[in-house]
Amino acid sequence: MESKPDTIKVSATQREEISANCAELFVTVRGSSLVSGDQAMKKAKEVSQLVEALTSFGLNPDSIHLQGVHIETATGTLLKSSSATYRLKVGLDKLDQLADMLDIIGGQKNAALERIAWKYNEDEARERALIAALDKAKSKADKVAKSLGVKILGVYDLIENQFDEEMPYQPFAAQAAMPKRSLGIAPSEPSLGMDIQHSKTVQVNLDIWYRVSSF
Repeated sequence: MESKPDTIKVSATQREEISANCAELFVTVRGSSLVSGDQAMKKAKEVSQLVEALTSFGLNPDSIHLQGVHIETATGTLLKSSSATYRLKVGLDKLDQLADMLDIIGGQKNAALERIAWKYNEDEARERALIAALDKAKSKADKVAKSLGVKILGVYDLIENQFDEEMPYQPFAAQAAMPKRSLGIAPSEPSLGMDIQHSKTVQVNLDIWYRVSSF
């Protein structure tokens, strides 16, 4: 064990809860024909319908990306008439539009929302947590030094650890995002069957060895 003579060690922890400020929606679309490459966004009927619905609402077309195409064929022969599943990633910068996006996706017969990846602007939160943890450690060190009858001379060593504690993702059925009116039922009130807001906790842990005057 490394020796740190004429030091006192203090530990401090600070937690900051932050809310997501944007999100990525991962959507699958079952298509009745095979179109590869960028043309799929325009020429695959089911995909183009979803893209048109999203962009008509006001979403930037550059926010919609085709991530992959999965082919299903029983014969082993690839044809343009082969059915395909298209995987899309939809970037959403304004979370106040999330409910509308889910409503649009749920209204598409062949589209299903697979998951939501939440994004955070966490640099400021981490900085606040670090400064608060440093203040806590210094205050604790001052009290310990006063009790021991020594003076703080400076910092000998510092170890910082950070980690995120995020609420676990709750999977949901695609039908949960489908509006009741698409099922022929008059909606009494909005019900998405999922959270449309997300947060996580950023935690900073500090171990600091302060140099002190002789005991």
